[in-house]
Amino acid sequence: MRNHTITTFILLGLTDDPQLKIMIFIFLFLTYMLSITGNLTVISLTFLDSHLQNAMYFFLQNFSFLEISFTSACIPRYLYNVSTGDKTITYDNCAIQILFTDLFGVTEFFLLATMSYDRYVAICKPLHYVTIMNKRVCRRVILGRWTAGFLIILPPLSLGLNLEFCDSNLTDHFFCDASPLLKISCSETWLIEQMVIVCSVLTFIMTLICIVLSYIYIIKAILRFSSAQQRKKAFSTCSSHMIVVSITYGSCIFIYVKPSAKKSVAIYKGVAVLTTSIAPMLNPFIYTLRNKQVKQAVKDSIKRTALFSKK
Repeated sequence: MRNHTITTFILLGLTDDPQLKIMIFIFLFLTYMLSITGNLTVISLTFLDSHLQNAMYFFLQNFSFLEISFTSACIPRYLYNVSTGDKTITYDNCAIQILFTDLFGVTEFFLLATMSYDRYVAICKPLHYVTIMNKRVCRRVILGRWTAGFLIILPPLSLGLNLEFCDSNLTDHFFCDASPLLKISCSETWLIEQMVIVCSVLTFIMTLICIVLSYIYIIKAILRFSSAQQRKKAFSTCSSHMIVVSITYGSCIFIYVKPSAKKSVAIYKGVAVLTTSIAPMLNPFIYTLRNKQVKQAVKDSIKRTALFSKK
């Protein structure tokens, strides 16, 4: 995003209403703190509890780290803007925010696809699960997902660094994002817009196909189980992941299926709040409340803390 005239952008935020700003600030602050607390709890449990040392929880640990990173790349800056009244963000900080939000967002899609494959192996090939999803493979998979995320965002980001901003620095969003910035650029943006669409659709379709195929095989395998209790147990191990996938992919679909041009900006901001604030807060609770092993790990952790405090 090279430019010679504009060195700062003004983020218009979510609203100009002073009272509504206070309510939004309190809401986002609480959701952010719950997001950090919930995801850090999941990470701590997967490190400390011996029952949570398999591939499923290794991926959940990385997913929680991604959620912390993603929400931290967006929400604290907006909270600072609201609390100080300073809506400006420097050109360099804006570019860095786009880099990290896009990297974390794309990597999250790849990780969700990996988690669906992990569930497929656990249910369809249980006897080979430990061998297939060993620690070495899991580490390589995680590294591969981060690399894939970076390679996906690299082409549009490289072109974006050459954009010029001459006439306006008003960005109609609460954090730096590609779409609002492309609207105010005085450069030709057709190529980068097409590249953003191609990279987004490619990521979305590739990961969604992987998830759908995994669950087709999972459902087929579960339906062949003779015991109703076995089927219920198998479905319960996938339910948390399915809910998170529905929230993540559903919100992305909602962004691109816009009812009208006038409402699209408001909807875009609303979905952005969902993905950057509400979803990272809900996800650790979804996994905790719907997973017996995680719930037991929480109880054991509370008991250990209580015993330690008594001593």
